[in-house]
Amino acid sequence: MPDMVARLADLVGCESPSDSPADLRRCADLLVSWLAPLLPHRVEVLERDGLPHVLAAAAHPTVLLLGHFDTVWPLGTLTDWPFTVRDGIASGPGVFDMKAGIVQLVTALALHGDPGRVSVLLTGDEEIGSRSAWTLIEEQSRRAGAVLVCEPAADGGAVKVGRKGIANYDIEIRGRAAHAGLEPERGINAGVELAHQILALTALSDRDTTVTPTVLSAGTTGNTVPERAHCHVDVRSWTTAAMADVDRALTGLRPHLPGAEVVVTGGIDRLPFEERAAAGLLAHAEAAADELGLGPLATATAGGVSDGNISAAAGVPTLDGLGAIGGYPHARDEHVQVHTMPRQTALLTELLARLAQRRPGRLER
Repeated sequence: MPDMVARLADLVGCESPSDSPADLRRCADLLVSWLAPLLPHRVEVLERDGLPHVLAAAAHPTVLLLGHFDTVWPLGTLTDWPFTVRDGIASGPGVFDMKAGIVQLVTALALHGDPGRVSVLLTGDEEIGSRSAWTLIEEQSRRAGAVLVCEPAADGGAVKVGRKGIANYDIEIRGRAAHAGLEPERGINAGVELAHQILALTALSDRDTTVTPTVLSAGTTGNTVPERAHCHVDVRSWTTAAMADVDRALTGLRPHLPGAEVVVTGGIDRLPFEERAAAGLLAHAEAAADELGLGPLATATAGGVSDGNISAAAGVPTLDGLGAIGGYPHARDEHVQVHTMPRQTALLTELLARLAQRRPGRLER
């Protein structure tokens, strides 16, 4: 435990905001220094589009350990929010999402008797969409045939067996300006058109899918019929089929007012991590928890996305939420329950031992 806390202090102390390649590289180099002595295969920093990612690709992997070391916290956050441990609670920028999970991953590899068939990929751009790491995640996931994601656990240590997909759209309305008092009838009110479109698109929401207008704007002055209006739309759903339905509906929007134009850009970002992708690995995790006497392994689904969405959408069995227990990611009260770190590490270690016994290739779902 003291070694894990010391490592966590070092990792949180190595700030790694997504928008700072130099600081990401320093963090990547630190991770390489930890991983290289533990693995028989090469550990390297790969740069994609100027951003670093840490890869240890086994020759014949049976599992990929997946995570990210970038955080949402700006450089300098440590100045007024340093890493602390008080009353068993670790606090600091990125401690829960997901630096404690990385420390647990490294410790599990140290405890694992035969890590030669374990690949590791820690990305440097997850918090900004994983664009530079996307193909790397797909490639290494398919090579391993099974993926364990060390993102934070759900409440109480529940593993995550599903995540919503996400899509983002921008709707631009083009109308015609006119004086609002003298001749409003000459105008085509982009704000009114946008209101009609918002009513139509929010009607697409149901129990499993949310279609949410977020950032809206229209008009230039208080006495002018708006010529332009804009709306950003956030879409989340549990199923790929529903994402496709909403995508067709949004990209097919037509104007309500004569003469108005509706221009829709954007699309699906990450497909859902559907629960069936976790089934095979969940059985192994449940057996591991039973072997360790941890009791029944709780499961949960999450509305937020992770790199596990990418591996699951690539058709690779994926189990998420094997990282730290704590709470409030992306907030100043982000924290980790330090006493749970050995428990989480033991579960991951036992799960690795079980997966090491299987033959290379894709795990059956």
